[in-house]
Amino acid sequence: MKIAKVIGNIWATRKEERLAGYKLLIVQPVNILDGSPDRAPIVAADMIGAGMGETVIIVGGSSARSAAGDMSVPVDATVVGIVDDQEFDPGILEEREAVKP
Repeated sequence: MKIAKVIGNIWATRKEERLAGYKLLIVQPVNILDGSPDRAPIVAADMIGAGMGETVIIVGGSSARSAAGDMSVPVDATVVGIVDDQEFDPGILEEREAVKP
């Protein structure tokens, strides 16, 4: 699973028939610690009704197809959750960095 920000929508009137009925979003994967962009934006099938600007949880590969409800659906990424909040302890990260050889 990865964290991403919804930055857009995709509308496709002509598409592979197994994608009919799926809402498609443009999501920007982000660094879970600081929210900075992690790589290029991707298209993800939205199973839960996420909206513009929301932070979401995405899955990829066979997990994305499984989350879409049909292993034959041609999706590489699926939105499976909307993040309400997150919390982490930066001290733990600093401790881990200090003990690296």
